Order: sequence, then C-alpha cells, then structure tokens
Amino acid sequence: MRATLQEIKVQLRSRMHDAIPDQGRWLKAVVTGYFAYHAVPTNTRALHAFRYHVTDIWRRTLRRRSQKDGVTWDRMARLAAEWLPPPRVLHPWPQQRFAVKHPR
Repeated sequence: MRATLQEIKVQLRSRMHDAIPDQGRWLKAVVTGYFAYHAVPTNTRALHAFRYHVTDIWRRTLRRRSQKDGVTWDRMARLAAEWLPPPRVLHPWPQQRFAVKHPR
C-alpha cells in the first residue's frame, strides 16, 4: 500500500494544476483498480485506510495550488464522496468462490 500511495503522490504532483474533475476521474480509476485487487474479506480496515490516505494526499496536493487555499476537510469529504468509491468487499470467501458444482 505504501508503494502505491507514493506513486499516487508523484502522479498527483504532476497533475496538480489539472481541473478537479479530471483529477477526480483519474483517482476514481486508480482507487477502483486497487479495490478490485485488494477487496477480499477481512481487509476492509486496510481499504478504508487506503481511501483515507488517498484523500489526504489529494487534499495536500490541492492546498499547494495557491497561497490562498480553501481546501478544508469538509470540502475534501465532499470531493471524496463524489469521486472516490467507498470501500467494500468485492471477492467472496474462498470456500464460496471454489464451491462449483459440475454436472456429472
């Protein structure tokens, strides 16, 4: 997770002056892809932590855009609710996933 967050931080730094909807679409794709791989049972705390850290990195990047920033946590909560998907478990338990009945 730390490596992925570091890559997101570097990419957001290069996309700093893009419009917020463009950044939101890109972050939505990144977070959705991360959740698609890591959203297994018992991993929800890590998914919530990842979404929180992505929101914090995005907030710090937006605050660096000007000297008169108005990016508060209230505004970031609205942006995150609009653009970042909520974490949820996408993959079933292994015994459910591999319980396939073959007609024989």
